[in-house]
Amino acid sequence: MRVVVPFAPERPKTRLAPVLDEAGRAAFARVMLDDTLSVLSTLDDERGVSVDPLVLSTAPVDCDAPVVVDDRPLTDAVNNHLPASDGDDPVAVVMADLALATPEALGRLFERDADVVVAPGRGGGTNALVVRDPAFRVDYHGASVRDHREIAREAGLSLAHVDSFRLATDIDEPADLVEVLLHGPGEAAAWLREAGFSVVAADGRVDVERNSG
Repeated sequence: MRVVVPFAPERPKTRLAPVLDEAGRAAFARVMLDDTLSVLSTLDDERGVSVDPLVLSTAPVDCDAPVVVDDRPLTDAVNNHLPASDGDDPVAVVMADLALATPEALGRLFERDADVVVAPGRGGGTNALVVRDPAFRVDYHGASVRDHREIAREAGLSLAHVDSFRLATDIDEPADLVEVLLHGPGEAAAWLREAGFSVVAADGRVDVERNSG
């Protein structure tokens, strides 16, 4: 299965600006991309799912997968790589900031039998999906998971959902770093700890703090 991994190396993760400067955000985004590619590379051995990753980047990037540079909006860039006619191989789209993803979670996504399989993200986004029918095209504007359901329905396509905490959690806000530190299986959690981040509990809530020393 082809797996498209969208990535934007230029000024990434701006909502993490309160806790990471621009260089730190770029480095952290890159570590999450590497984690995503690492998990994909294990799927054949661990789940018997053969995948062929392709990084769809807005700028050149050196990584452990082929890279196609396309600086168009995400919707247009991804649609260019979806099945174009009957008989084409299925295509998955997996976002590069799923720092909690595991082979088990992605395996569940790839193994579901439907024309379109969606892994909803928190807040109405679509963090991962599998497309098996050329009648489907993505639309990442607004509440994309709602739009993708409607697109599949209007095209008469079968639709399945994968309800997964690990795939629903994309890393955009400072509060999301708690989830990486507590549950991240890859290098992103180690990177945060080396950068001085830790989980703290106070006043009935859990947050992250950074030791600047």
